[in-house]
Amino acid sequence: MKSPGRVVKQVGASGQISLGKEFAGRTVLIDSREPGVWVIKTAQTIPDSELWLHQPESAARLDRAMAGMGEPPGATDLDALEQHLSSR
Repeated sequence: MKSPGRVVKQVGASGQISLGKEFAGRTVLIDSREPGVWVIKTAQTIPDSELWLHQPESAARLDRAMAGMGEPPGATDLDALEQHLSSR
């Protein structure tokens, strides 16, 4: 997305400011650097129950598990399976 540069906005009587429809429904982080200076960044949130997935140890374990899965299995020869089961 192209940066719009500097934009002048008026803070309404209720203390709100509109960022525009392109940001409707988005989560933002507001960093107050000093009085009167704010940096607003779009963000994504992670549910508490999924935070463990983003810890380095857990992410590494998941990566190892995914790598260990290898190639997906090939097609099953049902005739050979039937012969194998009937010979038992």
